[in-house]
Amino acid sequence: MASMLKGCTPWPEEFVDRYWAAGHWRGNTLDNLLRGWAQQFGPRTALVHGDTRITYAQLNRRVDRVSAGLRMRGLRPGQRTVVQLPNVPEFVITVFALMRAGVAPVLCPLAHREPEVAHLVRLTQAVGYVGPATHQGFDHTAMAADIAARWPFLRRVFTWEAPGDSSPYGGLTTDPAGCQYSPLDSLDSPPGPALAPNAGHVAFFLPSRDTDGALQLTARTHNDYAYQVRAAAEALALDESDVYLAAMPPESPFTFGAPGIVGTLSVGGTVVLAEGTEPAACLPLVERERVTLTSVVPSVVRRWLDELATDGADMSSLRLVQIGGTPPDRATAERVEAALGCRVQQVFGMAEGPLTLTRPGDPDEVVLTTQGRPLSPDDELRIVDADDHDVPDGECGELLARGPYTPRGYYRAPERNARSFTADGYFRTGVLARRTADGDLVVSPRPARHADESARHATEQEAPSNL
Repeated sequence: MASMLKGCTPWPEEFVDRYWAAGHWRGNTLDNLLRGWAQQFGPRTALVHGDTRITYAQLNRRVDRVSAGLRMRGLRPGQRTVVQLPNVPEFVITVFALMRAGVAPVLCPLAHREPEVAHLVRLTQAVGYVGPATHQGFDHTAMAADIAARWPFLRRVFTWEAPGDSSPYGGLTTDPAGCQYSPLDSLDSPPGPALAPNAGHVAFFLPSRDTDGALQLTARTHNDYAYQVRAAAEALALDESDVYLAAMPPESPFTFGAPGIVGTLSVGGTVVLAEGTEPAACLPLVERERVTLTSVVPSVVRRWLDELATDGADMSSLRLVQIGGTPPDRATAERVEAALGCRVQQVFGMAEGPLTLTRPGDPDEVVLTTQGRPLSPDDELRIVDADDHDVPDGECGELLARGPYTPRGYYRAPERNARSFTADGYFRTGVLARRTADGDLVVSPRPARHADESARHATEQEAPSNL
């Protein structure tokens, strides 16, 4: 795929042809899809945050104006910008606005500090950074200034402030090194001509730890991610009546697109943004907004259930709770269904792409004890021994994966790719798993080599101080 960014590993042409022929890839960018959703669902509520309610039409207009503002500030197609924001509407608006400007967002966990953020800036040669002025006592703008002083390609810092906060970074300023600082809400310009969409381009980057614990980046294209969220929404029978509670960090693969925020928007549903996973923040939102589904890790849902025993919030609107990260024990899954009166869906997924999940209509034994089947009929999974030989069903081995939403390499990491991907394009997940006789995946809490990245990422992000 010649349109992919230098440093990315393209899918081989035979697979490109296969995914197009199957209808998985359809040639539309995520930001352009948002235009269509706004036309289709214009007056419906897209985002809820506190007392703020934003319709699809308002969301698309705001994305248009922020995108134009980014271009007015000098950002150009093909560049990269690090985005480090909490669960607020500005996260969704900024990510779509950058994509609409042709700039690839680098989605960065809010918990990351200077070593990780500087690494992402350097690796991508990011020209911009979007983050809080300060958040929970940490000065993100000062961190960005320190990074900009060392890496001169970082020249635009856009600061977000929570309503009622005051910050020394208000107004447009430029430091002696030439880095420009401005409030995120100052990005408001009349839209210009739309860019020609190219769905083969990188839509955004997702960070993850590889099997040795090193921070890597996976480039997700518009084609592959649009397919993932569409297929995930279909697997859940998601529609415009659904209300999704985004409680986990918004940049996590679980929250962003499994089907998460983007999948909910794709069907005209409503996304409720919660700034934290604590029961006191989330249970009242479920009751007030009549939330129908959410995605959590096991420790979070256990805290909710413990609180619910004394809180008594009305959770009757819930129809599905997705549980990912580390696989839940059977007792937790059974407790969710009994206490909340809704279906559990187990999900295994990674930033690198592979995604398996149980389906709402699966037998109880499958839902309670497995991580389900691959999302796509063109997902190819292998479970292998130490010599890369396939093991029989029922035996444990390392999970390998390739498919229409699993990229073929990390960004600008040729040596790592030689170890993390097979010669025929399978991603070595580093995760131990076995396959049942019925074809469902059972993921072991124990990693195959260093660390189960999906579990590590989810556990790291669930601590309240990190959200």
